[in-house]
Amino acid sequence: MIELKHLRKQYENATPLKDVNAVINDGDVISVIGPSGTGKSTLIRCINMLERPTGGQILLDGVDITAPKYDLTLARRRMGMVFQSFNLFGHLTVIENLMLAPMDILKKSKQEAYDTGMALLRRVGLAGREFQYPEQLSGGQKQRVAIARTLAMDPDVVLLDEPTSALDPTMVGEVQAVIRDLAQSGKTMMIVTHEMNFARAICNRVFYMDEGGIYEDGTPEQIFDHPKKELTRRFIKKLKVLELNVESRDYDFIGAGAEIDRYCMQNDIPPRTKYRIRLAFEELGQQMLLPLLGKTPIHVTLEYAPTEEQVTVTVAYGGERFDPAEGDNELSYMVLKRAVDDLAFSFDPEREAGNVVRVLIREKA
Repeated sequence: MIELKHLRKQYENATPLKDVNAVINDGDVISVIGPSGTGKSTLIRCINMLERPTGGQILLDGVDITAPKYDLTLARRRMGMVFQSFNLFGHLTVIENLMLAPMDILKKSKQEAYDTGMALLRRVGLAGREFQYPEQLSGGQKQRVAIARTLAMDPDVVLLDEPTSALDPTMVGEVQAVIRDLAQSGKTMMIVTHEMNFARAICNRVFYMDEGGIYEDGTPEQIFDHPKKELTRRFIKKLKVLELNVESRDYDFIGAGAEIDRYCMQNDIPPRTKYRIRLAFEELGQQMLLPLLGKTPIHVTLEYAPTEEQVTVTVAYGGERFDPAEGDNELSYMVLKRAVDDLAFSFDPEREAGNVVRVLIREKA
């Protein structure tokens, strides 16, 4: 079991890991996902102590491997690392790459290391390539050799840092097949990946990373189908988001309209859909909710889901319950309702911005 306690990693200009806490159980297969720059690779490099954490603890079966006098070779014998750039020794043959560490570190005999290496090459589908050099292999074959080399040390934990990101798309499948087979072996695994379908298929847990840590931890079904947190939902659904804060009656609605235009252009939103987004913003913001601006700010969120070809406009504001459908501006409400595909109001008195209007706009041919 690996336990992370208040793990922190800080560089001169960035702090990718601020306060990471997690328990990784024996046999867990964990996919680590999230936007670029959120510390995914840093996390597994810290676990393997390739990067020394700035603070916190990493406990491996109860032993603090971050302690100053701890012998890191003991942990690294139990944890294998697969890099996105393969890191094979170019001057050694494939089988020599596999034999080197078991002979040097585990003190295996040459014959034993050779037999183990050949068995692993057969396992990853590369029997017959043992005497070739890395330069003679494709990217997918190199990565399979790298995985076999990691397994040659018989680690309890296998850490994979974006193992398919450096590959041509035609080679991704062969490496994924090997990892999928490995995931069924009972070893503890953590895989940093941008391949969402692959992550979902092989793991029993998902770490979604954001805001300096593990933002959400759950089963594949929870994370991919029913994410609880907002940033997870946006990432999984590949939402393109624009947020606008209308804080006073003097708000620059013309400038906001230009910002919406830029947002639509950047995301290839069709002109007709853009017109309906602007209409929703103007009718709700300027015509129906403007009288409230002296009492409460209005927060507007646009979420475009390219895969579903639809935009959700969410308008949230505080104060007492106020449903635009029950207001005095019946004309604007009628114009709005006819222009959108769905319109719903909800009120939660426990929330600061308890009034919420959600508008759904679907792209139309």
